[in-house]
Amino acid sequence: MYTNTNDGHPEIVDGIRHTTVGGIRTVLAPRSGPVTAGLLFRVGRADETLATSGITHLVEHLALHRHGLGDLHYNGATAAVYTHFHVSGTPADVVEYLNGVCAALRDLPMDRLETEKEILRTEAAGRSRGPGHNMPLWRHGARGHGLVSYAEAGLPRLTAHAVREWARTRFTTENAVLWITSDTVPEGLDLTLPAGPWQRLPEITSALPATPAFFHGEEGGAVLSAVVPRSTEASLFAEVLGKELFRELRQKGGYSYTAAADYQPRDTDSAEIVAYADALPQKRDAMVGAFLDVLAKLRAGRIEQADLDAVRTSALAQFDVPELAAQLLPGYAMNLLLNHRNLTRDQARAEIEAVTVESLHRVAREVWAGTLMQVPGGRGVDWAGLTEAPQQSAEVITGRRYAAVGDPKTTLIVGTEGVSLVAPGNQVTVRYAECALMNASPDGARHLVGNDGFTLTIEPTLYGITAAHLAPLDAGVPPAAVVTLPPRDPSRIPRPGAPAGPAATGAGSRPAAPGARLTWVTVMLWILGVPAVAGGLFATLGTYLMFTDPELGVESGSDWLGVIMFWVLAGIFIVPWGLLLRRRAKGRG
Repeated sequence: MYTNTNDGHPEIVDGIRHTTVGGIRTVLAPRSGPVTAGLLFRVGRADETLATSGITHLVEHLALHRHGLGDLHYNGATAAVYTHFHVSGTPADVVEYLNGVCAALRDLPMDRLETEKEILRTEAAGRSRGPGHNMPLWRHGARGHGLVSYAEAGLPRLTAHAVREWARTRFTTENAVLWITSDTVPEGLDLTLPAGPWQRLPEITSALPATPAFFHGEEGGAVLSAVVPRSTEASLFAEVLGKELFRELRQKGGYSYTAAADYQPRDTDSAEIVAYADALPQKRDAMVGAFLDVLAKLRAGRIEQADLDAVRTSALAQFDVPELAAQLLPGYAMNLLLNHRNLTRDQARAEIEAVTVESLHRVAREVWAGTLMQVPGGRGVDWAGLTEAPQQSAEVITGRRYAAVGDPKTTLIVGTEGVSLVAPGNQVTVRYAECALMNASPDGARHLVGNDGFTLTIEPTLYGITAAHLAPLDAGVPPAAVVTLPPRDPSRIPRPGAPAGPAATGAGSRPAAPGARLTWVTVMLWILGVPAVAGGLFATLGTYLMFTDPELGVESGSDWLGVIMFWVLAGIFIVPWGLLLRRRAKGRG
């Protein structure tokens, strides 16, 4: 949509005009009604580390603080790879808001630093998380795009200097794009910002040894995620997938209320297709089976021409809306920011018209090859050709071993290259060089997160050790990964023989390492197991006697009542006993 004439001046193509404001790339398209504008920066959560996570969001909050008492319709948003300040109102409102944002970015109100950190924590505590919030963590680990699954764990260590430097080097003229639904730049707009280069997109990391892969989620629905090349056919495929899921899982099977799919551009060259379906507990297995049948059908090439025609008609209808250029302007600006090509209206139409069933079949195979699927807890889906994502570390380091107090089968190993925690059925290792975050408490507790997303918590009181025993760990973890926490309330420090206090786990953690909390699981297994076994034996013996002892007889109601009570007693204890046994086997106590 953008070309240059021979003299270097921009042309207006399809109603969108290019210019610059204060060195910032700017696109304009008129629209009736209030003026809407957005200032985009190419920086987001995926550009951070886990130990600095939250710094971009903090800059956004500080930049907007002075607008808190105004009447403007405005907001800010921090996403994986961009930050967006937007406003709607009169031209004067746009000038007031954007001038204020840029003035604040040049001189952030650092007297608000600690207050805004607390506001961010409060915001996070009240934020609802969608059914697929852990998907990025499982796919990418604790780096890059995986960070959006985590809490903003870096907030405690962020200093005024670090925040100023982040703003000075990321919120710059060359790293920004401005869009305004107007044919002219409002008078008085001053977007003076530091100079600085466009920020390259973060490296795409992977924590999956193989795909297609799956893991068990806590939610009751099924979620599929696949990263594919950005393309018109991929966006149409997502629409076809959504239609198939809705038809098979809701209309035909009656398993789901929601069954849909979506396509979202992610960076310059890639996009993510996400599909979701819900179900009641008794229908989840059937729902997952039908979900996978839909995928198998599409990747086998059994795609209905009528479905393609329907989604194509819907996609072409976007070009018939009034004031089209203004409608497309935010997405157009985002493409400029991410260095992705913008098509002319004719080029976009031609690409949509060129999509065939065969091209959708090709996308279906790409989706399956890169699939990560979250399924409800219970049975796996390896029967469908998916590999279970790693549930534990592949290796255990060599070092000094410390058995958990009261649970000798749980062992902490501290070595010169890393630390491991081993329990029956589970082992987790974090190498110091691959440590994304170490939360350090003054009382000696350490919580580590590896780049692969596995977590490990060390409570010295539960291993009979002191901070001196953890010296290799403190010396080995890179200082840039360490976040020092404030002192804990003594009541929150776990003691041997008492229920463990809350561990300092990050939100969205992959399966955490087993800790000494497995001790209470062992105790509860005995407490529940003895009456369960006793009740079961008495119930079995009573049932046998009722059928074999002529003095009792099978028609004696009072005797049968006693037998039934023993069976009920056994059931009351054996169900939680079985759940705890499964938990113990997985090392998740």
